[in-house]
Amino acid sequence: TKPADNDELLTVLEKAYQYSTLLNENARLRQELEGDSAGRLLGNSPSMRQIVDFIHQVAPSEATVLIMGESGTGKELVADALHGASGRADKPLVKVNCAALPGQLLESELFGYEKGAFTGAVKDKPGRFMLARGGSIFLDEIGELPLDIQAKLLRVLQERVVEPLGSVKPVPVDVRIICATNRNLRQEVQEGRFREDLYFRLNVLEVNIPPLRDRLDDLPMLVNGLLERLSNKNKKPVRRVMPSFLDALAAYGWPGNVRELENVLERALILSRSDILGPESLPSQILQGGAPGYGLSG
Repeated sequence: TKPADNDELLTVLEKAYQYSTLLNENARLRQELEGDSAGRLLGNSPSMRQIVDFIHQVAPSEATVLIMGESGTGKELVADALHGASGRADKPLVKVNCAALPGQLLESELFGYEKGAFTGAVKDKPGRFMLARGGSIFLDEIGELPLDIQAKLLRVLQERVVEPLGSVKPVPVDVRIICATNRNLRQEVQEGRFREDLYFRLNVLEVNIPPLRDRLDDLPMLVNGLLERLSNKNKKPVRRVMPSFLDALAAYGWPGNVRELENVLERALILSRSDILGPESLPSQILQGGAPGYGLSG
């Protein structure tokens, strides 16, 4: 109403701005958590709804998260969502595959080194923890860490400092640590391959990603989401999939989980002579419910 009261008008505008900001944030979270471009976090099964709820609840915290699950279930996507929905989203998410590097190289990658620390160290190199400062670090396949590096990682968790190779001066690091493994770390501790104190430090918050065979209700949504991305990638449209195509997928055990499903769908898409996918475009191993091994003759 006019004449306007400036204080009242300011209050109304502030509320409108806050509401608009909230709507935008909710839309961003929905896109991050439920509309992932790879499609691998899509699903309406109870287990997937619990995972999305878990991400919403713990992402704003600073606590270390341990993501458990078989290979190919989408653990890295959960890490992406945790970082993207956190207060560190505008800072880097640095990823390290602990199984991809041998011990000494992994140590220098994680913690960095100073010039002259070893033969070939011609200049200082910051480690991944330093590169992730202010953001998050994702340690994939954490169960593969050698015991000596586990001890150094424990110090990072306890004291929030790293000590580059060749240095005696600790460097403070402000990072949120997210880990993933397909191993049973409790069993690894019992068998002496993983430090118990490190396990308890990592296992502040734990989330288990179910294998695809345990959430087949999500299969139609996963297929649609993955095919949309793969169609764009390969510039080959798909109009629809036949019910018999989905039935064949549902009858298979999926030892490689969503990663295997994505590979099967891309193969079917590329080899199909139609924009309607039927079971004839699937490899024989899928149709027979057997072990993976997809040749072009399948």
